[in-house]
Amino acid sequence: MTSKAHVGHGQGALPAGINTMPDDRKILDVIEPLALAAGRRIMEIQRAGFDAEVKADASPVTQADRDAERIILDGLRQNFPDLPIIAEEELAAGLGPDDVGDTFFLVDPLDGTKEFVRGGDDFTVNIALVRDGEPEIGVVYAPARNMLYVGMPGRAEAIDTDTSHGPLERRAINVRRAAAPPTIVASRSHNTPETDAFIARHPMAQCVSVGSSLKFCLLASGEADFYPRFGRTMQWDTAAGDAVLRAAGGITLTPDGRPFRYGRNICPDDSPFANPHFVAEGRRA
Repeated sequence: MTSKAHVGHGQGALPAGINTMPDDRKILDVIEPLALAAGRRIMEIQRAGFDAEVKADASPVTQADRDAERIILDGLRQNFPDLPIIAEEELAAGLGPDDVGDTFFLVDPLDGTKEFVRGGDDFTVNIALVRDGEPEIGVVYAPARNMLYVGMPGRAEAIDTDTSHGPLERRAINVRRAAAPPTIVASRSHNTPETDAFIARHPMAQCVSVGSSLKFCLLASGEADFYPRFGRTMQWDTAAGDAVLRAAGGITLTPDGRPFRYGRNICPDDSPFANPHFVAEGRRA
């Protein structure tokens, strides 16, 4: 077997003190190694053993969530000190910024904590940059699968990683033309009657159950066609995967066909960063 050579970004010191917004590639040069470092720490904690706690919203949290978030926040604040950050665990502790403006980061340090706790491999690290309501740059890392997905306008990539969570070969990914019958991905733990009704409208559809933001990545890499979500999600759950999907040529819409957007109070009757329902899809036939 031919060995894979390291290509692309290294894992050395991050650029220091970026005070003005760099181009998209430079942003990825910062957030990609942060996601890999967070994933490395998550796997260290998994191997060492951990206890799960329950937050006020009844969702689980572990030391892996907290350590991964600290790695990401430290790196983002070093490099982008003027940009607001909405991070899941900080916001749960009441530490979110009062105003996010038009450009901000969304961070979910461990999406799929339930999967992590029960020993699955679907959990991911998620970092996204939102501009003017759209997730334009995103990184999704599945450390237990050694698979990294990145997206910026005009380019989406899938990257294998080694056992030390360093990047290996990169390959461009794109959504596919809708298959007939289509493949539909859905949540393992949040199925709803509306989701069942959506699936029923596509006779003979193949259904794939997978956790976390990997659902977006399956669409982005041309392995599936639709991801309907008719249950509650938060913006940090979806922004990074949505950015990868859009970079790969896909689209995310509300059930009535409106653009799916990000920012404070998108759902006025819910939490400040709650999402409406949505349907993500690959390139339409």
